[in-house]
Amino acid sequence: MTVSISTLLVLGASGDMASRLLLPALGQLLTEHPERQLRLIGAGSDDVSHQDWIARITASFAAADAKGSAIKNLLASTVYHRADVTVTAEMKRLLAECEGTPAIYFALPPAVTTLVCDALASVDLPAGTQLALEKPFGADEESAADLNAQLAKLVTEEQIHRVDHFLGLSTVLNLLGLRFANRIFEPLWNSEHIKRVDIVYDEELGLEGRAGYYDHAGALVDMIQSHLLQVMSIFAMEPPATLGAADLRDAKGIVLRATRVRGGSAKRSSRRGRYTAGTIEGRKLPDYLDEPGVEASNGTETLAEVTFEIDNWRWKGVPFTLRSGKALGVRRREIVVTFKDVPHLPTGLTELEKPTILRILLAPDEMSLELNINGPGDPYNIGRVNLDASFGPGQFLAYGEVLEGILEGDPSLSVRGDTAKQCWHIVAPVLKAWKDGKVPLEDYPAGSRGPQDWPSLG
Repeated sequence: MTVSISTLLVLGASGDMASRLLLPALGQLLTEHPERQLRLIGAGSDDVSHQDWIARITASFAAADAKGSAIKNLLASTVYHRADVTVTAEMKRLLAECEGTPAIYFALPPAVTTLVCDALASVDLPAGTQLALEKPFGADEESAADLNAQLAKLVTEEQIHRVDHFLGLSTVLNLLGLRFANRIFEPLWNSEHIKRVDIVYDEELGLEGRAGYYDHAGALVDMIQSHLLQVMSIFAMEPPATLGAADLRDAKGIVLRATRVRGGSAKRSSRRGRYTAGTIEGRKLPDYLDEPGVEASNGTETLAEVTFEIDNWRWKGVPFTLRSGKALGVRRREIVVTFKDVPHLPTGLTELEKPTILRILLAPDEMSLELNINGPGDPYNIGRVNLDASFGPGQFLAYGEVLEGILEGDPSLSVRGDTAKQCWHIVAPVLKAWKDGKVPLEDYPAGSRGPQDWPSLG
């Protein structure tokens, strides 16, 4: 479906997410496409004068070095309205001001997004209206299904963009290009040759004032349930016929429907931890429980690790371990593919220390293939060498790629409704086991690699 969006209506426009991520990406997109004429309407619960609104947009655009005729036209026409967007009359008022076909971006907490959808139920939306929602999509499998039902009453599934900026277009294409454009990889992309796959997203940042959301979500919901399962599905999918939205999202859905906690045991296949006081690169971080807004009774984890299995012909028996955490000493954002040992090494060569390992780094997208080769000196000694390469950086910031899809009515990068529900289904046994206290919440000092007894990945 091709649409021509004339107005971007941002709900929650006075919040941090809009000014820090959404608006800079919009500025970059309009700079690259000066022919695009777009009106921006902001709405939020805060009082923001027109002068302050322009100042906010200008600062956000400056961060992206945005310029050109489309930027000037947007600044000349943009407005901000203080509004209770959960009230039907207020949403009608905002939509009446939109020109042409609008895209509504919900830069709002999930609970508020649900209320806005209720308010829109009695509003006649313009034909082609696009809806864009930030994760998490619901709070569990049942609420995700309810949200899907709400949205289906408003627009078609193709007009719904469940935003996962983690899957910027360049990252998706880099993964698919590496695998499907090189015959050397695809024949090995299966359980016969691959021993394990680890997808790691470790951050050095701590809570950073996000207790209102994070202390109720935790690392499992914030990263694994959403982003990392999506990355895994792209890595493990069968070759799609095309890169169109239908084929790409079908291939992801098939993988996720075959995904479950390894061995059916969340107790054996998951770990959780929480950071205590420590130091990262000279910066002191308090104990997580001492962070402003944190409630100890929530039992929130800041580090989560779950091993899954994909129960199909290609991947039977291969463990996929997904890990993400905060306040860790080393920043890691990578997919680590560990290949099986060679079946036989000719007598006379030194034993191999490690098998072949492929590392696919995310943001920036790079790769490193660790191979065993004869080293210098004694030709019978086997050493290690890395073959490194960098992928194209992509044309836009991750949110710019997401926005381009929204403004063009292309849902390829968005999470489909059934997939959003399935991701909750996949992690449900883990969430229950953790809630029931079957998996201990282990401490680790900020700046460390995690709890001391956890084995390292990759």
